[in-house]
Amino acid sequence: GSFVYGSDRAEREAAYRLDEAAYGHARTREWGWYEDEPVRATAELPTFAMTRTPITKAQYAAFVAATGHPAPDVDPVTWAGYGLIHPYERTRRHAWKDGAYPEGRGDHPVVLVSHADAQAYAAWLSKVTDVRWRLPSEREWEKAVRGADGRRFPWGDSFDPARLNSHDAGPFDTLPAGSFPDGAGPWGLLDGAGQVYEWTGTPERPGRYIVKGGSWDDSGCGICRPAARHARPAGIKHILIGFRLMRDAG
Repeated sequence: GSFVYGSDRAEREAAYRLDEAAYGHARTREWGWYEDEPVRATAELPTFAMTRTPITKAQYAAFVAATGHPAPDVDPVTWAGYGLIHPYERTRRHAWKDGAYPEGRGDHPVVLVSHADAQAYAAWLSKVTDVRWRLPSEREWEKAVRGADGRRFPWGDSFDPARLNSHDAGPFDTLPAGSFPDGAGPWGLLDGAGQVYEWTGTPERPGRYIVKGGSWDDSGCGICRPAARHARPAGIKHILIGFRLMRDAG
């Protein structure tokens, strides 16, 4: 069916104001973070289904065990090469050891996965379920999380830090998937705002893919809006990026 995607000037302006109130500076505005969002418009998409939450560590562990795919981790040299503000030590609570996820975190979203890792999981899940699973396109993701009416957040137009895992009121860490039922979108999807960014199948340019949703590290939270978009190198294994999957109807 049809749905509203993208943003207008008023929505972007409101997002910058949220960020400025949280950070005490205007950097997201100065850097034009939200200026490449598509102009608000209506589009049609065929019916599809999407996982209610991001893929969890326990779900990903079944894939690692079945295929021998490398478990989520990153070495210090690779991490330093990304040029991120997060110190390497911060990756350790998310890293797997001897093929096993960190204790007590099986229900947390899997992170430290590249775009290719997410695609490999989708290919494996498709094989074992006999249903074709894949990463959603940017637009499919936005429709699923936001609903059809073009609201600014999954739950409505006003930001509410109690409805998502962001740095506004969260623990500065991942939480069990689906911890915020009050943050659900119109179709019941959870963690569409905050928690972890999610890979999409939409390239920004060769070698870089759009990620959506914002994360536990973000405040404001303009970047947590479904219309907001961000791109990352396909090979990056980041503590802020996970994924969810979709399947076409029929």
